Amino acid sequence: MCDAVVDGRNLVLMSEQQDLSTPTPSWDPKTLIVAGGRPAHTNDGPVNHPITFTSTYHSHGLAGAGDRVYARFSNPSWDPFEEVLGQLEQADYPALVFSSGMAAISAALTLVPEGGVLVLPKHSYNGSLGLSAELQAAGRFTVRPVDVANTDEVLSAMTGADVLWLESPTNPMLEVADLPALLAAAKAAGVLSIVDNTFATPLLQQPLTLGADLVVHSVTKYLSGHSDLILGAVVTSDEQLRSKLHGHRTLHGAIASPMDVFLALRGVRTLSVRIERSQANSQILAERLAEHSKVTSVRYPGLPSDPGHQRATEQMSGYGSVISFTVGATAADADKLIDELALITGATSLGGVETLAERRARHANEPDSVPDNLIRLSVGIEAVEDLWLDLHQALELI
Repeated sequence: MCDAVVDGRNLVLMSEQQDLSTPTPSWDPKTLIVAGGRPAHTNDGPVNHPITFTSTYHSHGLAGAGDRVYARFSNPSWDPFEEVLGQLEQADYPALVFSSGMAAISAALTLVPEGGVLVLPKHSYNGSLGLSAELQAAGRFTVRPVDVANTDEVLSAMTGADVLWLESPTNPMLEVADLPALLAAAKAAGVLSIVDNTFATPLLQQPLTLGADLVVHSVTKYLSGHSDLILGAVVTSDEQLRSKLHGHRTLHGAIASPMDVFLALRGVRTLSVRIERSQANSQILAERLAEHSKVTSVRYPGLPSDPGHQRATEQMSGYGSVISFTVGATAADADKLIDELALITGATSLGGVETLAERRARHANEPDSVPDNLIRLSVGIEAVEDLWLDLHQALELI
């Protein structure tokens, strides 16, 4: 619960005085995503938690711990989703859901102290890159960009740093970081570590178990899985860190719609089967793309030839469902491919049931090191032969 009282000057978060920790059932994650966050098994009780549409709650007297008070502080529709995501990431506390992935990222970046140093992969989600660049330009902190696949480079950049931000695999280049080594080094150096786990999802890796202090998700992507809502989340096992981020969400108003969170939880229920199908499709498509004469390079951790294959095999339980490949020699070649696709949708975003393709460098804020002819393919759950026929016929037209 997210409760507060206002004394005219300060907003005191009452619920952070509670013990929010809940034991994680000893279920397989595939079971947890279906069975977690359910109402008690009572006669004639609902199987799903109902959606609560309200802006406020009945209350009187001095507000205390356990009182919801106002819907910016708490909504019972958030609780089951936050519980399940926290358990999937093996956190000691429920997650905190935010109104968007960028809202979650923005909250996480407040953890970099004023005048501090943020170590950030040069290939990251461009929203993370853009916001950190804006904050650096404003004098808020300094950014040290790194090649996250180069462990020695990242370790060197952590000297005197305050926060280490990691993506693995990275967006859109699919580099794989040595998470165990980097997170252990960050902890030993007293550097706060944050991992964007959107691409992998908690079914493929759980960064908190490797030593991360905080995990960030764009719930918009794989967790909700249907390209129909925008949400974000953060997860931590650090009670003080969670309290601080909870306070940020409350005071800055980055709260989620109850309906969106209800839909996100419904999406989570099928996460395992969606990932299983889209990963299997991705492996087949990556292998075939790598053999096509019009394709000049392919990045997918599931390919034995991929630079991140060994690391991904050791620290992940799957290779994910995003492929990045370059086609032809120019941006026009990549644009032509996408224009010729009939089944696959040319669109940004990823993680939905449908396959999406996008030339990433079409975005002005994408790093210059992302090739102009690179296509990021978010593989969905369609029949793989239909996907390949679509790709193949488009490649033949370049």
